[in-house]
Amino acid sequence: MFRKLLFPLLYLSIFIILAGCSTQAQGAEEFDYDQTKKMVVDILKTDDGKKALKEVLADEQFKSDLVMDNTVVNDSIKSTLVSSKGKDFWKAAFEDPEFAKAYAESMKEENQALLKSLLNDPEYRSKLIEILHDPELEKELADLLKSTEYREHLKGVISETFESPVYQAKIQDILLKAASEQTKKDSKK
Repeated sequence: MFRKLLFPLLYLSIFIILAGCSTQAQGAEEFDYDQTKKMVVDILKTDDGKKALKEVLADEQFKSDLVMDNTVVNDSIKSTLVSSKGKDFWKAAFEDPEFAKAYAESMKEENQALLKSLLNDPEYRSKLIEILHDPELEKELADLLKSTEYREHLKGVISETFESPVYQAKIQDILLKAASEQTKKDSKK
């Protein structure tokens, strides 16, 4: 990585030194900041200059070092996340179903691992049991289960279940067994 970066910078520095020497030898002109800047910009606009920059910027290690070592970037991200604009952004982003789905899928494994580890934690389990035994929660769940919407949902689920060929075969077996047991009882009488 550094070799890729070193060669363009080496060429540039040699060019600047030679240009400086040539002006001193001529004694006619003095290289100032504006002329040096113009020369560097001209070099970067050439195909070789563009190619060298592309190679440096495409290097993964360079990108990683640039982003990870830059405290300004880290501080900016932190301050943006906790700012009111950042909160508004995340609120709006999670209202988009596609974004929320992609985010949830990207975090799925980590969330599962977290929940599994929490279920093995005795303190977490006791808190969870305490919440589930809360009288207010039990009342809310009972009200929910008695609601018309839930009953309609339950009817739909039951209808779908009865229409399933697997369950129809099981029900048929149960009915045939009940009929044969009834026939046996009737024949004994």
